[in-house]
Amino acid sequence: MKKSHIYIHVPFCESKCPYCAFGSDVNLRGIPAYFAALLSEIKAANLGEISTIFIGGGTPSVVRAEFYAPIFEILNKFLDKSPEITVEANPNSASLKWLSQMKNLGVNRVSFGAQSFDEKKLKFLGRIHSAKQIYKAVENAKIAGLERINVDLIYMSKFDTKKMLEFECENIANLGISHVSAYALTLEIDTPFFSHKNFAKNSPNLAKFLFRNLANLGLNQYEISNFGEICRHNLSYWQGENYLGFGVFAVGFDGEKRLYSPKNTQEYIKNPLKKEFEILSKENLHLERLFLGLRSVVGISKTELNEQELERANLLVNEKKLTEFEGKFYNKNYLLSDEIALFLVS
Repeated sequence: MKKSHIYIHVPFCESKCPYCAFGSDVNLRGIPAYFAALLSEIKAANLGEISTIFIGGGTPSVVRAEFYAPIFEILNKFLDKSPEITVEANPNSASLKWLSQMKNLGVNRVSFGAQSFDEKKLKFLGRIHSAKQIYKAVENAKIAGLERINVDLIYMSKFDTKKMLEFECENIANLGISHVSAYALTLEIDTPFFSHKNFAKNSPNLAKFLFRNLANLGLNQYEISNFGEICRHNLSYWQGENYLGFGVFAVGFDGEKRLYSPKNTQEYIKNPLKKEFEILSKENLHLERLFLGLRSVVGISKTELNEQELERANLLVNEKKLTEFEGKFYNKNYLLSDEIALFLVS
């Protein structure tokens, strides 16, 4: 039986953050109809043995656990012996009751959208929780039996200095968690932040400083934005494995093409089985494998490279920009990953 990785998109949020370009919907009255559509899409899917599930958003924790129960009734029949099941949550909406209920449904990993422990930076980012609520949410997750905990951080905002990043890392250390996702603030088109160029910084030195501090906490970088105990669902993307995407805005991949759900909640509810397809050429798939491998611990196999690319990879090994081990090339500086990939294929 084929292995399945599953992503489920829950678009609902209490409010829209001004930097966020992800698909979200603040009309919480639409939750019942949306979950009915989601259930029908999952029922119609060709599910294999499920290795990982990731419930993202949006803010999945604004939806009561009872809405997730029918979904898990279906998916639980297909789980392998040790599935990794992650749900995203916001510190202000992830109560002990909700976390316990999700744990009882089968969730064994939680990812909190913290973004910062500094109150001014939180307000700037439009977050509606406090640093104190991050601590409470992590405590509640542990009480609920969810030991695998991730916290998201945003860096490269106008507030970020070495002192600020040290402060963020001190708080991470106090939480005693196993994973951090750190994302550089980008000014996305069609977001309120886009026209404010001074809101974000571009400083590789600050990024390296943050990465070193996280490593000093035992949270080693395994992908451009992820640190600590490896998330199997995350890694499946970087390994180029197939995955199913359920819900509005969701994306799937079957090894040859990408499948896109509608990008409008009401349109999705009307026809949850509708998908658009993007057929990927061999060249596109090859380039994607290079980019993904160089941005993570996955690396790139020698057998994936043509003669010219292999020659250039060996040149980069000589220049100590790549390392070679057991027939694979690895990139140790993920900040240079895109530049290296483009050099190999140019």
